[in-house]
Amino acid sequence: MTTQHLIGLTPDELQQVARRLGFPAFVGKQIADWLYKKHVEGIDEMSNLSKKVRATLQSEGYAVGARKPVKCQRSKDGTVKYLFPTTDGHFVETVYIPDKERATLCVSCQVGCKMKCAFCMTGRQGFVSSLSAADILNQIYSLPERDTLTNIVFMGQGEPFDNLDAVMRAIEVLTAEWGHAWSPKRITVSTVGLQKGFDRFLNESKCHLAISLHHPIPSERAEIMPAEKAFGIKQIVELLKQQDFCTRRKMPVEQGVHQRRLSFEYIVFQGINDSISHAKALLRLLDGLECRVNLIRFHDIPDTPLHGVDEKRMTEFRDYLTSHGLFTTIRASRGQDIFAACGLLSTAEKEAEGTP
Repeated sequence: MTTQHLIGLTPDELQQVARRLGFPAFVGKQIADWLYKKHVEGIDEMSNLSKKVRATLQSEGYAVGARKPVKCQRSKDGTVKYLFPTTDGHFVETVYIPDKERATLCVSCQVGCKMKCAFCMTGRQGFVSSLSAADILNQIYSLPERDTLTNIVFMGQGEPFDNLDAVMRAIEVLTAEWGHAWSPKRITVSTVGLQKGFDRFLNESKCHLAISLHHPIPSERAEIMPAEKAFGIKQIVELLKQQDFCTRRKMPVEQGVHQRRLSFEYIVFQGINDSISHAKALLRLLDGLECRVNLIRFHDIPDTPLHGVDEKRMTEFRDYLTSHGLFTTIRASRGQDIFAACGLLSTAEKEAEGTP
């Protein structure tokens, strides 16, 4: 019998489960409360359900779906990387990043990735499988530090827009009043820019959006990011200019204040995208967008001709963009010593082993 996980189901779907098993619909609402408000790990903990209901749920193959991490690595800077098992027998990495009053969780949405970016270990791993909504939510649900979280970023393994159904379902659970009741402003979704997911995400979500840019010139971007060939960065920017990200001076007054933040991720590579001409191209590309650029240090991975820049170059690049009106920051690198930093996540070794 295939196990059916309750995490990720909406109250309406849980009511349908209750009716299908011959119980009143309100049982589904009770289950939702146990899942999303009380975070139980097992059906037996749902104490206001009758023994018959609990026994029937279990005999019919239902389970909460909470699966604790099987491995934990702690960085000297306080970052923690967890290895979670997935429902289909694979593994995925999740990174917890505490920083003073903030605590951010970098969640994954796929095992491996199809995008094959030249600078990313997850892309090197290749695509293995997409996570279910239950797998995505379990990274939060079963996190030891769950109650300290202030922010969630979909910047772990995988491309969120390539698994958008599951990602949107997870966001619904996180933001709904019946779920975790988080503000969507606490959630950021990062994408290389897949056309098939853009409209849906922008129309159905109020979460922040981060675009993996990394190069402002399309032909050169394509050399390190094959996704450019399918849906180019210029098309992406033009689409975004039609949304509520445009600068306030170009917006009709009645549209009001922006409801979400737009950012562009830019790993700085020596001799590839770090010159003043690249900075000028970036300014031209993003002109007319109210956005920010996050500069990211490149972390060396095996067998690549790419190299990072020194701190002086990184600062010069940032200062040039900032002095020309583009809000730019340098993202602090966290967890590099445990391979938890940007671009370093991979479960290829664990997949080969088949065990944690």
